[in-house]
Amino acid sequence: WTPPHFWALALFMNSDYEKARVPMLTVTHGRKATRAHIFVYTVALVPVALGAAFTAIGGPVYLAVSLVLNALFLVGAWRIWRRPEARAEADKYAVEKRFFALSLAYLFGHFAAILVEATPWAEALATWANWGAVTWR
Repeated sequence: WTPPHFWALALFMNSDYEKARVPMLTVTHGRKATRAHIFVYTVALVPVALGAAFTAIGGPVYLAVSLVLNALFLVGAWRIWRRPEARAEADKYAVEKRFFALSLAYLFGHFAAILVEATPWAEALATWANWGAVTWR
């Protein structure tokens, strides 16, 4: 989660990183490479995030939330990757800013789903849905 989150921020705050001489990917490798890295890291993140549904911290609620969040995150990363820099400059990095905001919701949503899974009624839901038969609890 961290690389796509901070690289999206770096796309629209690049001049600040350059002035401060912070070696963000946008400064060291350019915006085009950063866009590609955001997509690649997001693709790598998806199975890890979804995989948690099949561990002791996950369950059916987490899986449902994670499927939606990962689909949104993948689409957002793909849009950034395919987006021409001139277009991003023209609309003041609106897509990149939305992706950055989405990354915050992505993390919050996963943590919220983990909390829901930890509630007492989540065990009853897991039993009702026969989720226990497919998890590693």
